[in-house]
Amino acid sequence: MAEASAEPVTRLIAMGSAALTAGFALIGFETWPDATEEELEQLLDSLLAKRERALVLLEPYLAHCNCGALRRLRDEGGRVVVTEMPALNAPHDYHPSIEELVLSVLGPAALEDER
Repeated sequence: MAEASAEPVTRLIAMGSAALTAGFALIGFETWPDATEEELEQLLDSLLAKRERALVLLEPYLAHCNCGALRRLRDEGGRVVVTEMPALNAPHDYHPSIEELVLSVLGPAALEDER
């Protein structure tokens, strides 16, 4: 009989609009439809307190909130990876936070589409 893996489970979590999170539910993510900043704070505090591993996908309205737990995670790093995903109704308006750094280092030509 095979032994159970000692590797800790990584939670896959998507928080944002109900329409966007529905797709993530289909591929096995834990979803928080129409999540609020308060729910995000509670979730992240819980992940930190329990020392859980997680990949957390956030829509911009949550990724840019003034949430203490989110700031701590971004400053400290560790078991919880938080990333932003574009809103379903405006994917072309999405600009990841790294874009500003790339532009400042490499210049505007670095992000031009060469089709």
